[in-house]
Amino acid sequence: MATENATAARTGTGTGPGRAPRRRRAARVGAALLLFVATAPLVFRAAGSDGVTPVPQLLAFLPWLTAPAGLALALSLAARWRPGLFWAAAALLVTAAFVRPYGAEAPAPHGPVLARLRVLTANLEFGRATDGLLATLRRERPDLVAVQECDRDRCAAALDSAPVRAAYPYRLRAGYGAAEGSAVLSRFPLTRDGAVAGELAMPRAAVTVAGQRLHFQVAHPMPPLPASLGTWRAELGRLRALAAARGHEPLIIAGDFNSSQDHAAFRALLDTGLRDSARRTGHPRTPSWPSRTTPVLGAQIDHVLVSDALRPHAARFLDLPDTDHRALLVELDLHAPR
Repeated sequence: MATENATAARTGTGTGPGRAPRRRRAARVGAALLLFVATAPLVFRAAGSDGVTPVPQLLAFLPWLTAPAGLALALSLAARWRPGLFWAAAALLVTAAFVRPYGAEAPAPHGPVLARLRVLTANLEFGRATDGLLATLRRERPDLVAVQECDRDRCAAALDSAPVRAAYPYRLRAGYGAAEGSAVLSRFPLTRDGAVAGELAMPRAAVTVAGQRLHFQVAHPMPPLPASLGTWRAELGRLRALAAARGHEPLIIAGDFNSSQDHAAFRALLDTGLRDSARRTGHPRTPSWPSRTTPVLGAQIDHVLVSDALRPHAARFLDLPDTDHRALLVELDLHAPR
């Protein structure tokens, strides 16, 4: 009997003290794997880089890296693994630091208020949420609307209907495919003002409001899928170039950016001086995608970015049926430029 117990203790197959070291080793391995998953995106975030797959995809959910780091902390404690405890604590502290809203505070505009605007952006997921968009237009009555994934059969036809034309006499549309199509609706006169080149249509309108011309750009770069990371970076770079080259006239960029504040390519856009309306109104981390798991889990990738002459004072994320995105409605004041 003594020989059998000794053998079981050495192999860890019995009920003796040999099982404890084996369990601690397994806990250490599990903790190390979890910490690698949590730490790798944080390293790229600290370096100001989006890296390669799967880093950009993980960065979109950076606040939830606290889950693997927290579990690793518990496993390290159970395994009495001191390096793991320090590693996990550091990962949690760094994640908490990065969760803070990004961007400098905006100076208050000095010019008088010319108009109060309501701006809506909505991704319709191949046009499936067209009915939800129409209901939102009737209920919320936004002044400017950026629509992404506006297909020809449902969305384009609905936006060309008599009731929508009466409410929004000024509009433009670009792109033909279900994912490619985009549209702008406006209560104010507009003219086509070019576009940002991309796989998905990103048109721009020059809108005249209270005698002041502003530029309204639809954003819809490609998502950061493994096969389209280069395109995603390039298209966000073109939006950044547009923002950096803006003149004194107000600029709004609204749409599905397929990026959050934890992506370096999006932070570079904010570094031009544009302000994120949701962040400025107290909603820096409210998820907008995927709608099936929001608001518990998700990423804020739908944004309304504005230049200095535009001051947001309210923002709401709206649930639309039949789309994987939440719409974003922003109320803002248009000031006369300095």
